[in-house]
Amino acid sequence: MLIYLKKFREQISVEGSGRMRRRTLSLLPAAALLLVSGMTNAYSAPKTLLVLGDSLSAEYGLARGTGWVALLEQRLAAQKNDTRIVNASISGETTSGGRARLPALLAKHQPDVVLIELGANDGLRGLPVAAAEANLRAMGEAARKTGAQVVLVGMRMPPNYGRAYGEQFYGVYGKLAKEWTAPLVPFMFEGIADQPQLFQADRLHPNANAHPTILRNIWPRLAPLLNAK
Repeated sequence: MLIYLKKFREQISVEGSGRMRRRTLSLLPAAALLLVSGMTNAYSAPKTLLVLGDSLSAEYGLARGTGWVALLEQRLAAQKNDTRIVNASISGETTSGGRARLPALLAKHQPDVVLIELGANDGLRGLPVAAAEANLRAMGEAARKTGAQVVLVGMRMPPNYGRAYGEQFYGVYGKLAKEWTAPLVPFMFEGIADQPQLFQADRLHPNANAHPTILRNIWPRLAPLLNAK
């Protein structure tokens, strides 16, 4: 479009007739309007969000449509925000599994935003923190190389895993978010972790009553990237 405008200006200087000059000038405002319109459409174009998570984002033990990702979709729809959500979460997923699956997901869906909600299963299995960090770093960098924005969702380990391990594990999320200047949801279970009535019988997975709170924890970090209010 900028080249298009330049050609009009050159035509004004080459053409000698007043008639051609008047025609060219009359087209310049329309061309400029098209340029502005194109910029606006690029900014307001529908976004694609890829959610890469585990059972906490895959509605494990819940009725379909009651997990936080489904609630997010409903909230966006209520705002007439047509963000496309690809929920690639799998129950039992680890950071290594997410790392292996992510390249194909990026190529297929070309997301604008990638939300990574992984690590809980690594921690529950007592896997090395360094390995989880390396996997999370690889996922974030792979997404960023495509131009996608990354949102990290933090998780804490139960106290019986030991204070040192828990602190090292939790610290990985803040460390990576700082390196990437990426939005961080500090703790997915904020406001529900100490409420046993909000968990399923296994005491690990939140029930449907907890997921609106989980969405409230995630929304402030995610909404601006989706042009949502």
